[in-house]
Amino acid sequence: MSTPADKPEVVQLPVAPAIVPSARHRRAATQRVREARDRLTSTSGTRPAFDHELLRQYAQTRLSASFVVMLLVVVAGVLFGFWMEAAPAAAWTFGMLCIHAVIIYNCNNYLKESASTSTRKWRARFILLDLLYGLCWTTILVHPAGSDPVTNTVMMFLMLLIVAVSSMLAASLPIAAFAATAPVTSAIALKFAIGGSFNNYILAVLVLAAEGYFALLAHRLHSTTLATLEARAEKDALIGELEQAKAISDEARHRAESANVAKSRFLAQMSHELRTPLNAILGFSEVMKSEIFGEHAVAVYKSYSADIHNSGVHLLNLINEILDLSRIEAGRYELNEEAVSLVHVVADCHHLLKLRASSRGITIHEVFEQGMPRIWGDERATRQIVLNLLSNSIKFTPQGGEIWLKVGWTASGGQYLSVKDNGSGIAEDEIPIVLASFGQGSNSIKSAEQGAGLGLPIAKSLVDMHGGTFTLRSKLRIGTEVIVTFPPERVMSALAPMAEDAPPLQPTQTADPAADERRRLRNKPIMNAGTGL
Repeated sequence: MSTPADKPEVVQLPVAPAIVPSARHRRAATQRVREARDRLTSTSGTRPAFDHELLRQYAQTRLSASFVVMLLVVVAGVLFGFWMEAAPAAAWTFGMLCIHAVIIYNCNNYLKESASTSTRKWRARFILLDLLYGLCWTTILVHPAGSDPVTNTVMMFLMLLIVAVSSMLAASLPIAAFAATAPVTSAIALKFAIGGSFNNYILAVLVLAAEGYFALLAHRLHSTTLATLEARAEKDALIGELEQAKAISDEARHRAESANVAKSRFLAQMSHELRTPLNAILGFSEVMKSEIFGEHAVAVYKSYSADIHNSGVHLLNLINEILDLSRIEAGRYELNEEAVSLVHVVADCHHLLKLRASSRGITIHEVFEQGMPRIWGDERATRQIVLNLLSNSIKFTPQGGEIWLKVGWTASGGQYLSVKDNGSGIAEDEIPIVLASFGQGSNSIKSAEQGAGLGLPIAKSLVDMHGGTFTLRSKLRIGTEVIVTFPPERVMSALAPMAEDAPPLQPTQTADPAADERRRLRNKPIMNAGTGL
């Protein structure tokens, strides 16, 4: 039987406050994407969103062509007024204008309403109005009596004109186009067929062929309109996805910036908290290691004190490297630029690490070009670059190996520093790893003492701050070479010294001898009147 003490304790973690604006924007972007994808699920144009857009284009086309249709009706009424009695032609013209006015009125009302209205109702209304429009044209076209060539020609011309105009106007709604043209073509074809002659049969077939052609043309225009709507919907979907990705990236950037600020504060606080006890550890371990206040009663305590001191020095160096890297990444590392001799800096670093290299039996060769001018840079950063590169070479070079230090000119007029060794080398695919923070190559870890993996990243960052280049070349079991270049803009050129055998400067002679004589007399010393000297 379990007791209350045996039950695990449930700890409630604090919930981070949600970012309300970004979440609201993300939800809005997700909704826009969902709507765009819903529009793309059908390519037939029967979806409500597509239907509304097609009806809107139909209404706009009708409104833009209202004057043309009105002119066509009036011209047809006047023409049939000469063909038949004036009263029926006038009545037909008035009726057609009324139907046209009703169509225009409904188109205006549809454009004024919102997209949430029922498209099915408006589609049925427009189809009925176009059907009534076509029936009115049928009544006037089948009225003329006779089957002479003039009558047939006039009927064919008017029929083709009406079918063409109606098909173009109602291309966004193919059913309405068919409702407006089918009565006209059917009546004309039937009238020609009733004529009984071969010519009339040919005309009837031509009428039906014209109807099929314009119906196909209207279908093509409708397909083109649907393709345009689909492309627009796809563009809206892409825009929505881009907005969603931008909102996510902005939120991630804000979080990264907050984390970076928190890291900087943590490092700034911990640097003081860690260095204070480290100073005491280093100081007291140095006193105990040196036996300043007397020898240890147990001899092994001296080696323990040396180990404590070395560990403290290693930890302090590691803390300094982490702080330097954090300042560089945060953009807070400021260069204290001055005139620096690259040759002298490399020679000093060689002198500092010469004892470590000698203890491992490593020979360091210096190949320096003489008479090189100074460069404009940060001496401390330059020294740190050289120390990191040289200490890495010493660390990863086996017993009895060799290291070459080179300083010289680049082809573009800058200066370069090269550190080359015949150590274990780095695999080509591991070079990006060792240049990253805390990155180490597998072969280097196995064959040498381990480090924090910050020396090369810090050196590369400092070189980048000087505007230079950092190149790492390495092959397994052959060696590694690191080349650091400083741009020509940082090389300080000096004026050439004057030659010792140069002739003295002579006074300028004038072309007037009298002026030269007056100048000579004016510069002659005045003689004493008393002595005659």
